[in-house]
Amino acid sequence: MEINKRIDELLGQLKPITLEQMSSIRLMNRTDTKFVTSKENLVRLLEMVQGEYYAQSIDGNKIANYLTTYWDTDGHHFYLEHHNGRAPRQKVRVRTYLDSDITFLEVKTKNNHGRTKKKRIEVPSQELAHNEENEDFLEKLVHRGLGSIHPTVQNRFHRITLVNYGKTERLTIDFDVQFQNFETGKRADVGPLVIIELKRDGNVYSPILPLLRALRIKASGFSKYCIGSCITNKSLKQNIFKPRLVRLGKLAHTNL
Repeated sequence: MEINKRIDELLGQLKPITLEQMSSIRLMNRTDTKFVTSKENLVRLLEMVQGEYYAQSIDGNKIANYLTTYWDTDGHHFYLEHHNGRAPRQKVRVRTYLDSDITFLEVKTKNNHGRTKKKRIEVPSQELAHNEENEDFLEKLVHRGLGSIHPTVQNRFHRITLVNYGKTERLTIDFDVQFQNFETGKRADVGPLVIIELKRDGNVYSPILPLLRALRIKASGFSKYCIGSCITNKSLKQNIFKPRLVRLGKLAHTNL
């Protein structure tokens, strides 16, 4: 509990930035890089960014709560696309921003150049209706309707969003990630692991990268869908992910 209290204290010391102000930050040539670390290092990072970064604030809260459900085929097509390193590849998910109670049906596509694009439509809830709008949206993007996919893995997590004063980059910091698998009924979490994603304009200088290097936090891929699927459904093909799971387990001081 002490570490969570310290995170709250450090966030309280960062200047707030609103969603409206965030919307003015347009990263036209965006690149995304993920890093995985621990809560202890998150505390150190929040200490180091004081006076350099804003923290996104919604109704006075700087920690947002997310609920996401991933959909896949009976044969786990989207999971296997990622496992097998196929590009372009896609994922279908329903994400709820719990603090504002807004939900979107989303399709994420990663192209051959490593760039990720996201398209979404607002939906009433996590329970997807088999209506024309949802069907057309999915058919156009993934060439499948709701009848051929189903909910597989759900996750919940907390998110902090930081923006540098120059407004050339954003960091999303996810922690307390919990999973529930609808196929196996198994629940799991990743303990103290923290997933950081840096979004910035092309090769523009990044003030956060020297800080991450100083903390020995290295770039590392982390798909919540794939990792959540692996640790809650051992019957899935996962040989490509096993070395990563071992590294993550060492960082989290547990077996994933």
